[in-house]
Amino acid sequence: MVVTAPTVGCPAVKSLGVPGNTRQDQARRPVIIQGGMGVGVSGWRLARAVALTGQLGVVSGVGLDALMARRLQLGDPGGYITRALAHFPRAGVAEQILDRYLVAGGIGPREPFVAAPRPTLHPNERATNLAVAASFVEVFLAKEGHQGLVGINLMEKLQMSTPAAAYGALLAGVDYVLVGAGIPAEFPALLDALAAGRPGQVSVDVAGAGALPTPLVFRPEAVVGAGVELRRPQFLAIVASHVLASYLARDPATRPDGFVVEGPSAGGHSAPPRGPLVLDEGGEPVYGLRDVADLDKVAALGLPYWLAGGYAYPARLAVALRAGAAGVQVGSAFALCEESGLLASIKQAAIVHALTAGLPVRADPRSSPTGFPFKLADLPGTVAKAQVYERRDRVCDVGYLRAAYCKPGAGTGYRCPAEPVPSYLGKGGKTEETIGRCCLCNGLVAAIGLGQRRPDGTTEPPAVTLGQDLAFLRELLPPGRQSYTAVEVVAYLLQAEPVQEAEVTRGGSGRAGVARKSSPV
Repeated sequence: MVVTAPTVGCPAVKSLGVPGNTRQDQARRPVIIQGGMGVGVSGWRLARAVALTGQLGVVSGVGLDALMARRLQLGDPGGYITRALAHFPRAGVAEQILDRYLVAGGIGPREPFVAAPRPTLHPNERATNLAVAASFVEVFLAKEGHQGLVGINLMEKLQMSTPAAAYGALLAGVDYVLVGAGIPAEFPALLDALAAGRPGQVSVDVAGAGALPTPLVFRPEAVVGAGVELRRPQFLAIVASHVLASYLARDPATRPDGFVVEGPSAGGHSAPPRGPLVLDEGGEPVYGLRDVADLDKVAALGLPYWLAGGYAYPARLAVALRAGAAGVQVGSAFALCEESGLLASIKQAAIVHALTAGLPVRADPRSSPTGFPFKLADLPGTVAKAQVYERRDRVCDVGYLRAAYCKPGAGTGYRCPAEPVPSYLGKGGKTEETIGRCCLCNGLVAAIGLGQRRPDGTTEPPAVTLGQDLAFLRELLPPGRQSYTAVEVVAYLLQAEPVQEAEVTRGGSGRAGVARKSSPV
């Protein structure tokens, strides 16, 4: 069953200058949320395709300023960015961006990209405008020409980047904001403030003895002028436990409009196991009963919730609905579809490996500079392979995962355990913090075909993240086919079939999970 949204004019900046009323004007509630994966994997084409089915299409809000700058340097194929920028509500911003980054015909195949500004506690006007405009463009293109639902996925850990990305999405009329990879307690207030045209802030963690979080204040009037009020989107907090859900829901200031309850098999970053870290024989974190969300307690909070992590099956969607969920969030099935931003060669290799020899996806406790476990697909030519990882020169020139720290004496600096080791140590870091760290910023950007070109003639190797359950591929792909579309994913998930090979397990404590009986690919 596929429901197609009516095609109408683009609702971007729908309520620009009109007071928002989102608390009373509740957004339609989707059954399927398309995961906001990676850097550019969940791009506007994918989100738009899903939104047109009547479900929630989601763009990844990570690194959009760098991606837009690089695509403009490639000549803006199709002219999509240039066309979207023409709708940005402040005159002069588009011209400023195009003058700096647009290269007619594109740069040469060996020319390096001019870097976008790296996130800091005190971004200048040019950096702020680029970040806001890039988010605006991505959501504008995803929403253009229909009334379907579009969301943006942000990472709480990227505290220096998220306010500008959130505001750009609001300017384009985004329907949902989803935030994970941390404790997103400040986002309800941030969205309230931005929608009302008031300054909003987040607290940026600063490392160092006695250091306190530093407020980063974003001022909408500096971007579009004073007096601009916008429609406030729905806010979904991505959580891994009922404990965090309860903490966020207890105070109106931190209460989201709903939750995505994500299990440890989901792609990208995962919450670490509760308690002391224990690794299995393969060096992956071991999760136990304490890491299974108690769905009875989540449901008792009275807010809608969606389940994520291994739910790309009609039977598991049916189980989730019967357990009281509003639906499911699905990532990997969409990450490998034709409309996703992953390079076609990477998608093809992942599908072939998964359907033949199998594709290991490792929960690596060391690779992410954030310290969170991160899923890396073991594909040839990627940083998941030891020889590729070791051959790469450590470079930190994108900088989204840099952390702020107190310099000796005075001032604030920025460091990342994936940067060159001498540089990191010179900033007060420890050697053990650098071991096994990957530059996910460069690797994830390379996975969508925008990897930086280096002076020695090489291009940054990709890092590919997927969920650990890929068995859905056998059901999605009939014999003889090796690709599928986002529409086919939605139609497959919404099959009205009886629940088979799945069951809800509820222990005496009320913990709930879904045990699939079919074997993985």
